[in-house]
Formats: sequence, C-alpha cells, structure tokens
Amino acid sequence: MRTTVGIIGAGPAGLLLARLLHNAGIDAVVLESRDRSYVERRQRAGILEQGTADVLRAAGAGERMDREGLRHDGIELRFDRRRHRVDFPALTGGRSVMVYAQTEVCKDLIALQLQDGGPLLFEAEALAVEDAGTDAPRIRFRHEGREDVLECAYVVGCDGFWGVARKAIPAGPAHVFERAYPFGWLGILADVPPSHDELVYARHDRGFALLSMRSPSVSRLYLQVPDGTDAGAWSDEEIWDELERRFETDDDWRLERGPITQKSVTPMRSYVHEPMRHGRLFLAGDAAHIVPPTGAKGLNLAVGDVVTFARALTHRQETGSPELLDAYSATCLRRVWQAERFSYDMTTLLHTAPGATAFEDRLQLARLERIASSRAAETDLAEAYTGFPFG
Repeated sequence: MRTTVGIIGAGPAGLLLARLLHNAGIDAVVLESRDRSYVERRQRAGILEQGTADVLRAAGAGERMDREGLRHDGIELRFDRRRHRVDFPALTGGRSVMVYAQTEVCKDLIALQLQDGGPLLFEAEALAVEDAGTDAPRIRFRHEGREDVLECAYVVGCDGFWGVARKAIPAGPAHVFERAYPFGWLGILADVPPSHDELVYARHDRGFALLSMRSPSVSRLYLQVPDGTDAGAWSDEEIWDELERRFETDDDWRLERGPITQKSVTPMRSYVHEPMRHGRLFLAGDAAHIVPPTGAKGLNLAVGDVVTFARALTHRQETGSPELLDAYSATCLRRVWQAERFSYDMTTLLHTAPGATAFEDRLQLARLERIASSRAAETDLAEAYTGFPFG
C-alpha cells in the first residue's frame, strides 16, 4: 500500500486529520488497532474549545454537534461554600465552549471518512514505524491476520501514549518532561439530569469535585481520590454522599441523584515529549503530551496539533516550501506548554494535596478570591479555558 500521509490511530485527532487532508486534496490512510464499535464507545473528553468547534464546522463535521451539543457560556467555581460564575463571552469577546462527547465526535468523523474519505482500516495494528528519518517512511502493520506495509511520504502518530509512533524517535535528541500527581479522579456516568446547567468546579477541604454532563439527561461527575483507588470499592451511596458534601453551598442548591451506570478512576499526570517530530514522522495528541483533565485540554490540544500539520503540509504542497513543516514541533509546543501551565494551575488551585499545610490551604483560597474579585484574573482563566489560538 502507498499513500501520502499514513495516520496511526482513529481517535478524534487521527480522524480529523484525515478529514482536513481530504478537504485539501491530500490522500491519507488511517490505521486503527481497535474495531469501530470500540472507537465509537470509548469514553474520554467532552469539552470542545471555541476553536475546536469552529474547526469541526469548517471541516463539515459540525452539523450534529450544533444540533445536539450543549453550548456553555461559563463555569461555576465553588469554594468556602460560595459560588462564583465565570462569564466566558463577557470576558473573551464572545467565546464559549461546547459540551459534546469525544465518542460523538468520532462517530461523526468516521461516518464522513467512510462516506467519501480515504481508507480507514479498523483492527489494523501498527507494529512499527520504519525509516522515519528518511524521505520514505513506512508503517508495518497487521490486518486481517497478515502483515503488510504502508509506504508513506509522511507519518503522523495519533496513537496515544502507549502507541508505536513515539518509539520510533531516537532517544538521543528527545527530552521528556513529566509530573505524576498523588491523586486521581473517580468518575461516574449517571442517568440523571445535570444539577446545574454549566460545569461546576468545587474546591473543598475533603478534595476536589466536578459536576459535568454528557447530555440533558446524563450527568458526568468526578471526585478527587487517592492515587491507586479502586472504583469498585466505592458504593453508589458513598459516591453521592461525598459529592453532596463537596458541592455544598450556603444557598438552597441541591444535587440530584440517579442510577450510576459507569465508574472508573482516571490517573493524573502531566507529560511532554520534545521534539514532536523526527524526520517525516510527526507526533500528535497523547503520543506527544498529556495534561491532567482539570483544564479540559487533552482533546483540544490534539486538534491543535493536527490543524497545524494539515496547514503545514498544504503549504508545502502549494508552495514547495517546507518552512511550516520544519516549524511543526516548535509551533505546537508553544501551545502545548500554555495548556500544560493552565492545567497545572487549575489542578493545584482546586485539589487538596496529601499533607497540605494550613498555609497552602489559605493560598488556594486566596487564589480563588483573586479570580472572584479581579476581572483581570478572571479574564486570564476564561481566555485559557475557551482556548489558545491554533498556530
């Protein structure tokens, strides 16, 4: 097999890249190790920045998002039993975010790819990226019980942290920056309408809590728990009781309870691999960087990466200049590090660290008070949450 761009991974990054390249008249093949059903059911992110939503619309993948997604014009911060709303449009010149699950983004992009895009091979396991430092990289993969080779002009690894793409980059020039957090998120899906019409980020002495949603009838909620927690060790009643404690306020707001349909624990870490390119191999999304979910940046960073690559390759095809491709890693990393900074700030602002002192607790409250009382501080949060510019 031969193509211009070999894409490893059919998550939102790989699928969107295939769509962007198709719209630019550049052929691509997508290899995905899992089956279609798994990709369309894989629960991940649910918050789309303004720029991500705009890119999906421009790519022809925004119709169902605009019909079924939930536009959010702000978030609520809770601390010390108080409530403070951050108004995104008022602080950012009209920007907002969209609540639309990653599973739905993937369904939309898969349908478009199968309808009029290039080959999308499910259950095609990438085994290795070979000759990445040359002008003719290859992806060795297994599909339908036999090994094959995809010859490419470029390879883009959208295959996540455990994929093969990053392993093809020599260790010598690579630098890794990471931080592991001593807590995780116990997340639930519940068949109950959300108890608030926007996301609620709660800082509490017992730990962080987040009220989110997947639809008008399905709530998504999270609790900070110690690292290594077993989700099955928490009963449904214990989860609801703890959520109720951490969301408590001095007014008459109440948390609605309902049947819990899913429980899982998400570890918290920050990770960046530099550079994000080696020869004709380019990394995108979790293959190159991971953020704690507090800032809602993971999927959006991946979108920024593939938009940057698609623009750069289109520029190369139209002008013959490799300038933008050569700048890919540096361009993406500027945005990545701003998102890492914001996600770290939100995480340390709202979570209770094991062994935290009374001084550190007071600093958290002082930072929250600053956001609640300063338009400048509030604007900084709103601008970062709604999204940093692509490129």
